[in-house]
Amino acid sequence: MKILLVEDDLIQLEPLKTALTKSGHGVDAVRDGAIAQRLMGDRAYDLLILDWMLPNVSGVQLCQQYRQAGKSAPVLFLTAKDTVYDKVVGLDVGADDYLVKPINVMELLARVRALGRRSPLWQGDVLTLGDLELHLTTLTMKRQGQEIQLSGREFQLLEYLLRHPRQVLSRSQIEQALWEWDMEPESKAVTILIHRLRQRLQSVGAEDWLQTVYGMGYCLSCLGEEGERGKAKGESWSDV
Repeated sequence: MKILLVEDDLIQLEPLKTALTKSGHGVDAVRDGAIAQRLMGDRAYDLLILDWMLPNVSGVQLCQQYRQAGKSAPVLFLTAKDTVYDKVVGLDVGADDYLVKPINVMELLARVRALGRRSPLWQGDVLTLGDLELHLTTLTMKRQGQEIQLSGREFQLLEYLLRHPRQVLSRSQIEQALWEWDMEPESKAVTILIHRLRQRLQSVGAEDWLQTVYGMGYCLSCLGEEGERGKAKGESWSDV
């Protein structure tokens, strides 16, 4: 999932970001409510994790604005406020869950998994295309009896491709989905990552499934399915 994590305390922010990243999530981590407000308008997220008290714009305001914009991704509040009244306020502005500080990382990850199941994009713990499987809880890829452990970035790329099967995804779309808001990937970062994922797919006999559409981007489809259609339409496809 792509997660926006907003927490003004750096001592709490860094371990939460690390735990979420190690679990395979792409995380935009910020400490200021105004920056979070801008990112909510510019980027698409699968989950928002908001501290209640933030500089400039509070977590309550962010959640309220997010819902007023018609966005439906789950929202989890992190807060020291544990009265019934505070919980009611948070839920009334559109939050889906509430975690009281100090935060237990294992509980946070369990809440994230549970909220992921409520997302409109939820497709189960296993994403599939043909007989290719990606297991979200273990960051492993399976096909024809072979099981491959993926790195965090490889997993994020394959998950993104599987959530948009048979679609041509541009380099800029991939960069925005995988890299953090304040990181500028190197010019060849996507090319290198695509090459690494193809090597992983090769180990399960599916390296030809990840195609390059020159001038447009990349597409994941079953061999002989989309690639053959593209060639029939005169598109330029490559394995490079």
